[in-house]
Amino acid sequence: MSYDFDLFVIGAGSGGVRASRIAAGHGVKVGLAEKQYLGGTCVNVGCVPKKLMTFAASYAHHFEDAKGFGWDVSASTHDWGAMISAKNSEIERLNAIYKKMLTNAGVDLIWGEAKLVDAHTVSVAGQTYTAERILLATGGRPSIPDIEGAREHAITSDDVFFLEELPKRAIVVGAGYIAVEFAGIFDRLGADVTLIHRRDEILNTGFDSDVIEFLAEEMGKQGIDLKLSTQVTKVEKHGEEYHVTLSSGEVIVGDQVLFATGRSPITRELGLEAVGVEMTARDMVVVNKDDQTNIPSIYAVGDITDRMALTPVAIGEGHALVDRLYGGMPNRYISYDNIATAVFSNPPIGTVGLTHTQAEQQFPNDIDIYKSQFGSMRFSLAERNEKTLMKLIVQRSTDKILGLHMVGQDAPEITQGFAVALVAGATKADFDKTIGIHPTAAEEFVTMRTKF
Repeated sequence: MSYDFDLFVIGAGSGGVRASRIAAGHGVKVGLAEKQYLGGTCVNVGCVPKKLMTFAASYAHHFEDAKGFGWDVSASTHDWGAMISAKNSEIERLNAIYKKMLTNAGVDLIWGEAKLVDAHTVSVAGQTYTAERILLATGGRPSIPDIEGAREHAITSDDVFFLEELPKRAIVVGAGYIAVEFAGIFDRLGADVTLIHRRDEILNTGFDSDVIEFLAEEMGKQGIDLKLSTQVTKVEKHGEEYHVTLSSGEVIVGDQVLFATGRSPITRELGLEAVGVEMTARDMVVVNKDDQTNIPSIYAVGDITDRMALTPVAIGEGHALVDRLYGGMPNRYISYDNIATAVFSNPPIGTVGLTHTQAEQQFPNDIDIYKSQFGSMRFSLAERNEKTLMKLIVQRSTDKILGLHMVGQDAPEITQGFAVALVAGATKADFDKTIGIHPTAAEEFVTMRTKF
């Protein structure tokens, strides 16, 4: 049978763009449908602009700390509008790069909302296209729970990037990585921040317990008001203010309410049920190890597959998939073990491998814990009361490093390097015989000797 395309990709986010470009490089005819913007959440309303905001917010502490090192620095105001404008220009530049990259690769970019017609046909803006294979890579979007007034008055993480001004009193609901990151950004730029979470600790079980406890303490020291084990029952607008009622009966007043309470897959509008694509109760697409759905011609990668919702994972999945299908590499798969992650909180987190709880469950009575908590040299003259936490989890019987965790300045950068060691199967003895770079915070990982 003759098709319009060999591969038709729905969604020009991280996974879809990579899959499209690599597949075209393998010589296949590729169509790529996108209804909003190139690069998906990460480039437009996610990790890239959020990291730019994190950089902007970090200058508040830099200016303060500079005085301790002899600098006469005065920075009393921050121009939120100028930051947003500069951010917009950078995102526009990145979108142009993505467009040029896809065009140069020979990908046919089709603008509009795509919907499956059958196992080999897609409809986009009233036009139908056929393909031998279809790849779903639509990602996710923020979701707000069904709480009185929340969907009417609150904003999501997408909206933060387009606020016209910094809220002086910011109320953040949720305590996942998105919530704690924006709480830190608002706080350092001068807002009074209240973070509300229904559970008794921030983040989630995917993070080490020491990391969770340590970050909560550091956030509290910075003045962020953590209200844990607390439910939001109502959100109301009174003039220019927002009133948030808690399960305790307390009412918090703020200038903006951000709900960072999770994300949902963009799947309902794709026509999957009519075609018969199997989904979970949470509307995630079910795939096998080959990223293939129960419909043999339809595949899915990225956040809609309920595996690991990380940009590099989606990129890796998309790349590996088309290498298997078109690149003559049938055994090309990514590994989901020892994937390093970061939270750009204040201070930031870097983590790779198993948490303490996961290690105990997998290797009962066979783990050793090494950890260190100290004040960074960076803050010695600045007299900033901020600590750093480092932790190693080791399997006693094999001496293999199972997990590495850090909370402190430069943690994401440091963890990326050590992630290579964990992927390579490094042991505690390998760490011990490595000569540290002095004076650095990172050297602490190769000088730990005391077990806890």
